[in-house]
Amino acid sequence: MTQIVNVSRRGLLKGIAAASGLVLGCQLGFHRSAQAQVARSWPFAPNVFVAIDATGLVTIVAHRAEMGTGIKTDLPLIVADELEADWNRVRIVQAQGDARYGDQNTDGSRSTWQFYQAMREAGAAARQMLEAAAADTWHVPPRECRAENGAVVHAASGRRLSFGDLVEAAADQPVPTADRLRLKDPKDWRYIGKPMPTVDLKDIVRGKAVYGLDVVLPGMKYAAVERCPVYGGKVKSFDASDALKVAGVERVIEIPATPIPSGFRPLGGIAVIANNTWAAQQGRERLKIEWDEGANATHDSRTYRAELEATAREPGRVMRNQGDVDAALAGAARRLSAEYFVPYLAHTPMEVPNAVAHFSGGVCEVWCPTQYPQGARTTVAQVLGVSETDVTLNVTLLGGAFGRKAKPDFAAEAALLSRAVGAPIKVTWSREDDVQHDYFHAICAQRLEASLDHGGRTTGWLHRTVFPPIPATFQPNVVYGDAAHLQQGFLDVPYDIANIRLENGPAPNHTRIGWYRSVYNIPHAFAVCSFADELAVAAGKDPVEHLRELLGEPRKIDLKAMGVDYPNYGVEELLPEMRLAYLIDTGRLRGVLDLAAEKSGWGGKLPPRQGRGIAVHRSFLAYVAAVAHVAVGQDGQVTIPRVDVAVDCGLVINPDRVRAQVEGAAIMGIGNTLYSNITFSKGRTEQSNFTDYIVARTDITPDTHVHLVESSAPPSGTGEPGVPPIAPAICNAIYAAVGKRIRALPVDTNALKVA
Repeated sequence: MTQIVNVSRRGLLKGIAAASGLVLGCQLGFHRSAQAQVARSWPFAPNVFVAIDATGLVTIVAHRAEMGTGIKTDLPLIVADELEADWNRVRIVQAQGDARYGDQNTDGSRSTWQFYQAMREAGAAARQMLEAAAADTWHVPPRECRAENGAVVHAASGRRLSFGDLVEAAADQPVPTADRLRLKDPKDWRYIGKPMPTVDLKDIVRGKAVYGLDVVLPGMKYAAVERCPVYGGKVKSFDASDALKVAGVERVIEIPATPIPSGFRPLGGIAVIANNTWAAQQGRERLKIEWDEGANATHDSRTYRAELEATAREPGRVMRNQGDVDAALAGAARRLSAEYFVPYLAHTPMEVPNAVAHFSGGVCEVWCPTQYPQGARTTVAQVLGVSETDVTLNVTLLGGAFGRKAKPDFAAEAALLSRAVGAPIKVTWSREDDVQHDYFHAICAQRLEASLDHGGRTTGWLHRTVFPPIPATFQPNVVYGDAAHLQQGFLDVPYDIANIRLENGPAPNHTRIGWYRSVYNIPHAFAVCSFADELAVAAGKDPVEHLRELLGEPRKIDLKAMGVDYPNYGVEELLPEMRLAYLIDTGRLRGVLDLAAEKSGWGGKLPPRQGRGIAVHRSFLAYVAAVAHVAVGQDGQVTIPRVDVAVDCGLVINPDRVRAQVEGAAIMGIGNTLYSNITFSKGRTEQSNFTDYIVARTDITPDTHVHLVESSAPPSGTGEPGVPPIAPAICNAIYAAVGKRIRALPVDTNALKVA
């Protein structure tokens, strides 16, 4: 059976050394650069991904964090396939946070495409070394030897040696250079492209899996932190006398506030230390604190929304310009405009932020559910004022994340408190902490204008977007979006329109803004795909036919060649030889559009107050179309009987995981559309828990059908691309059902009631 173990790199090397095994360092294919120098005691690089011991057990290092995406399974199975390992004799080891593993930031839906080639090369190199060792043993040409399910066979003679029998001889073989690697023919893949259960599945369903909240150390103390309710505030004074009277409370400690922009560092506040979490939380409730609330104490999200909408009505910084939009609008047979709004959103993963830290003797070890172990390690080192080499970062399973756990402020809190107390500390956020002190998804206001000719064809497109930018969380005086985030559904509008102008307006920031699943694709897809539907109605055309017209003939769009600052999700910088393969492809957009329409029964008759809506969007290099079937009750309540989602994400490594991700994305998209909304008054978050910050629940779950396009194109992202088209598909369906446009989220059901 496949084994899953969380051990340190040092522990891994010690264990393999004891077994006289083979350790293979590999090159990270996305940079095509050699690894760091090998540890002196080993002839290969210490940046290990593959190891085989004398028993034949294959150890594969999973260097990305597992939060439900299946990446802890999928990257190792690529290695195992190329290696020809027996999956039942594979052990998966979770890597610590260490630069030697390459980029470990499990964010941006890039783990698979970024490391697909590197993992193939790691497995193929090991396989070739084992085959060469067997050839030397048998005194036959290497081409006559073939790895097969954990062994090497010589077909001509019928001889067979297990991997375990070959490790010592294989260790003496040179690591093949990239130009000498022989990758398997896809027709011979045994695991890639096949449904594979996640390696942690049995432990998860049996309650044995270790999440951050499960970590317990001897002598560990527990902490709850009261933070200023306004971003940027700090403690003026506090009285801890009542808190110290709570049974189990031992100490009260102030964490200094971080000046804004705070980045990944702790917000600061008052920490109550106790011998159990309950006592720490009860003690926190009895603290008496006077706050200096700072400059954001007047922040009101309703006023702020009006400011953003006013900005969107004025010319902004031009980010993409082709043709003459002003002339097209002025000479239009018909001219349309619409404004769209998306509120702040909170991540609210099932597992709240938490971390365990132990600072002793000038070094610190941390255990936490983090998407960004290297960033967490760096942040802990910075707040402690120690070298990163004095920080060990252990990655546990993540009980959900959605981008929140890419920000390691909670790990830094635990580290600071452990040093202050002189004992291991577990920091556990409450759900109220999680909702009120999140790195929120940005509020966004947009305005779109378009011109139509006498035939209903769109001739001009003007789009303005205004939102507080994520870099403002890290750098002062940032008010405009950067290319990395403007590319997300804004700069990359794929429509075949002669005249396009895209503008970005300034927005000062008043709270922590951070990455949220699909990031700015959420508001941009909502606006662009909803407006496309409005144009279809204005032109008197079926929405699917109209989208085909907007997309035009199949073609690839090279925005960089057009002079647009377009990072294309970073793929061109990491894989320059793959640049053309990852250009925007309107043919693939058309493909998922047609597939979703076909599978959903588009055009079929529905009962009164029911409708279908469609949206198609490219994000994180993947192409997704969604059709939502909605029913609107007399009371305005929206139900969603069915959702069809067509996905072209290139080569699919594990179809079960892709389907699960898209199904989850549909649920999250429904929550974003119908319920979720963070508001601020006097600088404070008005919501506190799932009683007033509503997410999608079981009763709204639709019959979800995921349709995967078979493709040999390079793999792309899958964790995030399913979210963006859900909101516009639902809102377009609401219009089809009752004739009312939804231009602001969450949906106001009062506007849908029958008078």
